[in-house]
Amino acid sequence: MIEQPLQHVRRFNRTVGEALGVTGGRFLGRKRPPGESRILWEIGPEGIDVRRLRHRLGLDSGYVSRVLQSLARHGLVRVRVDRADRRVRRASLTPRGTAERAHLDRRSDALADGLLKPLSDRHRERLVAAMTEVDRLLRASMVRFAVVDPASSDARWCLQQYFRELDARFDAGFDQARSIPADAVQLRAPAGLLLLAYARERAVGCGALKFHPRAPAELKRMWIDPEWRGVGLGARLLAELERHARESGVRVIRLETNHVLEEAIALYRGAGYAEVPRFNDEPYAHHWFEKRLPRQRRPATRR
Repeated sequence: MIEQPLQHVRRFNRTVGEALGVTGGRFLGRKRPPGESRILWEIGPEGIDVRRLRHRLGLDSGYVSRVLQSLARHGLVRVRVDRADRRVRRASLTPRGTAERAHLDRRSDALADGLLKPLSDRHRERLVAAMTEVDRLLRASMVRFAVVDPASSDARWCLQQYFRELDARFDAGFDQARSIPADAVQLRAPAGLLLLAYARERAVGCGALKFHPRAPAELKRMWIDPEWRGVGLGARLLAELERHARESGVRVIRLETNHVLEEAIALYRGAGYAEVPRFNDEPYAHHWFEKRLPRQRRPATRR
């Protein structure tokens, strides 16, 4: 990234911090730092287990423990061992914490209103539209990728959504039994892998590789949640799959796709995949693609 965009981002961060009143450590006029107010909000009226809270906000366990202890000392939060599973600690709001959260909610509304009120209707609309777009792109930038067991609940959910979308979009529907298989055994190391995209703790996309000794690898099961399309997540997922392929010694990746998946076809072509003659008997395919991967660079050795 060149210097100018970095400076724009830093200036934006400073402006947002000033507008939200976080620079003084008294977020929304309360006598606590922003981190404590955010965790109080995330616990919510239903409560949450501490491990999920950490994953949702991307925080380390030591920090979360210290914040929860501080909130508990002020009588706002209660942390107890879960009765069903004693390995799990669950945080919940006390009546005082519930009242404080409602107060923060009202102050948040007042802060938002204060930001919009000085602007004209036209400029309000522009600001809200810009904030919405920034929010989408920022959340997309925080999506992480992880190789998972294809039998896990997140993996099964993503694959179910993938198959449902194919069935809805293909001209004659989709029957998994007729398609070339990519089952759990084939998507576990060393035969292959399944990669999921996570937004906080929620799976929002998947992609898979099938490895073949001395033959091109196959790219399979590429899917992005419709709510997360249009922010470059598909390209990032594809690049991450290619990285894993290179690290596994793969030189060539192949894939096939259906003609109705126009956005997928555009993604592959934009990523350097060239259309090639049919190389398998996939009944739902109309296009076959191939890409030769650059060699994995080895770190330079010092002499």
